[in-house]
Amino acid sequence: MSDIKIADAFKNGKAFIPFITGGDPDLDTTKKLIIAMQEAGSDLIEIGIPFSDPIAEGPVIQEADERALSAGVTTDKLFDMLKELYEKGGIKVPMVFLTYANAIFAYGKEKFMKRCNESGMLGVIVPDIPYEEKEEFEDVADKYGVSIISMIAPTSKERIKMIAEDAKGFLYVVSSMGVTGIREEFSSDIEDMISAVREVSDIPAAVGFGISNPEKAREMAEKSDGAIVGSAIVKIVGQYGKDCVPYVSKFVKELKDGVRKAN
Repeated sequence: MSDIKIADAFKNGKAFIPFITGGDPDLDTTKKLIIAMQEAGSDLIEIGIPFSDPIAEGPVIQEADERALSAGVTTDKLFDMLKELYEKGGIKVPMVFLTYANAIFAYGKEKFMKRCNESGMLGVIVPDIPYEEKEEFEDVADKYGVSIISMIAPTSKERIKMIAEDAKGFLYVVSSMGVTGIREEFSSDIEDMISAVREVSDIPAAVGFGISNPEKAREMAEKSDGAIVGSAIVKIVGQYGKDCVPYVSKFVKELKDGVRKAN
């Protein structure tokens, strides 16, 4: 593993975290996007592994998964591309995967975490594994220096402290109920959720689900340690395909500027 750590994303203030689907529209574009998003000011990058049944995702990311799978992207090919980029020094910021339990089981837990280590991936978000079942992956993840990133949501309530106390890397705060996608309305519980986390842990907590513009990114970063933006970026990738890199780069810069304005 490199000297890069997930904590690095939060050491210089509020973090901006973009999400893209790996291999959408192809792996070469994903590689270019990673480099461009780093240069545009991203503090940590989240990569979705294309999956046929992404239950936490709305239509925008579902369609991205379909595009990537149709282009022949596999988990192995994604790992190979990331490993090459990592070994050439192309990965400068911490990176984590978002994937689903079945995808890890199908690949093989040990093999999956070992390949994360080899390709510079520092963590994995698994939305369909509840806190109570995360030890299913955690022992082997720990063995390879990979953090299982925990999520909390408005429905977590009394479980928030329990989840936060044991969390690794950073805490993914789900802004509202339902699947991913661009939203106008966000839960009014976010500040209470962060407050509950702070009672038991100083782990960084970043807010995601639904943020679509620099102002919302600033607003969510003010309530937490950072903002995560996925669908709004993936929508640009879908719109411009292989020509998306400059458009995504410009948007990421704008979002990072919004986060920088957060107090």
